Amino acid sequence: MKYLGGKAIALASDHAGFDKKQVTIKYLQEKGISYKDFGCFSEESCDYPDFAHKIGKAIDNGEYEKGITFCGSGQGISITANKYQNVRSALCWNVEIAVLSKQHNDANICAIPGRFVNEKETIDIVEAYLSAEFEGGRHARRIKKIPIE
Repeated sequence: MKYLGGKAIALASDHAGFDKKQVTIKYLQEKGISYKDFGCFSEESCDYPDFAHKIGKAIDNGEYEKGITFCGSGQGISITANKYQNVRSALCWNVEIAVLSKQHNDANICAIPGRFVNEKETIDIVEAYLSAEFEGGRHARRIKKIPIE
């Protein structure tokens, strides 16, 4: 895998995505890719907005360039993170969506639905997302139209 980017990867999950986040952490460690885990830190029931706000702020202020989040459906954590002006969180349930989300939308958070993907699919999605490059061009023009002025 060719990881594009030098900064650490931001990670966050709720309890429903915790197991897939742990699989991802192991993978990142094996590849020598640094990361920051914004929680949660167990499978004990918790609220996804608490962790989505932490990663959302970190991406929004430029502390981290890329993040990967996990919750049961991937939706709740993604919706919350997208409240931040500079966040583009994309729900990624397969490799093709992960790649296109980066290439066309310059997604800076890949939200994975922990209850709907297995461990292999999780790693395939993470690898595809981290390896993909933003294509710019017409896509950059469109992204510039997203922020609310």
